[in-house]
Amino acid sequence: MKALITAGGRGTRLRPITSTSNKHLIPIANKPMLFYAIEAVAEAGIREIGIVFGPESHAAISGAIAPYARQGLRFTLMIQDAPRGLAHVVKLAEPFVAGEPFVLYLGDNLMTQEVRKCIQQFEAQRVNCLLMLAKVHDPQRFGVAELSGGRVARVVEKPANPKSPYAVTGLYCYDRSIFEAVSAIHPSARGELEISDAHQYLIDHGYAVGYTEVSGWWKDTGKPEDLLEANRLILTQRDRIAIAGTLGGG
Repeated sequence: MKALITAGGRGTRLRPITSTSNKHLIPIANKPMLFYAIEAVAEAGIREIGIVFGPESHAAISGAIAPYARQGLRFTLMIQDAPRGLAHVVKLAEPFVAGEPFVLYLGDNLMTQEVRKCIQQFEAQRVNCLLMLAKVHDPQRFGVAELSGGRVARVVEKPANPKSPYAVTGLYCYDRSIFEAVSAIHPSARGELEISDAHQYLIDHGYAVGYTEVSGWWKDTGKPEDLLEANRLILTQRDRIAIAGTLGGG
């Protein structure tokens, strides 16, 4: 299985932080956000990783991931010329995936050890697509999954009146049927190929779309306050922090 990690987008809601830096290289607990995604898929046993980003980030991303490449991870870097939607990211990555099942991990999402669980459930449920869900208090901010009979029956992007508390997180597993979906859908009103539309295509055309729930915590770092919360969540996972140095009197 391969992994596809997104590291694009302009991060406009995080300006001025993102005025001079790729959003995914913003440090969380003193480590670039992107590194958490890379380490999560590597921990799940994946060694072939594709990363999609904008043209202005090539030097920064390729330089940042160099230590992981020296550790044996194999990277394929792909450039998305403009923000065209997550379904376009998947479409762009079809040659890299080469027909294999794969994990899609949104690089601006942080969560506890969920990648292995996502893969296990994808294989156990024998579905074409598996969505990692989280119950949230503000589902209107996210893609929302409506459930029926142990499957996802409908996916709605940022509904004004959500019919479910389950947000679709930034972690998905797919087989090759997703490429049929992303090639069939059309751009939304905002001019992007929406991944929610691709999921709905799969449902409408008889493909099995399963789900599992986040067992720990999940954070979408879309807003400045989310960065602060992500730092807090990461730091609370650490048993202790070593402080080296001496105190001098005077």
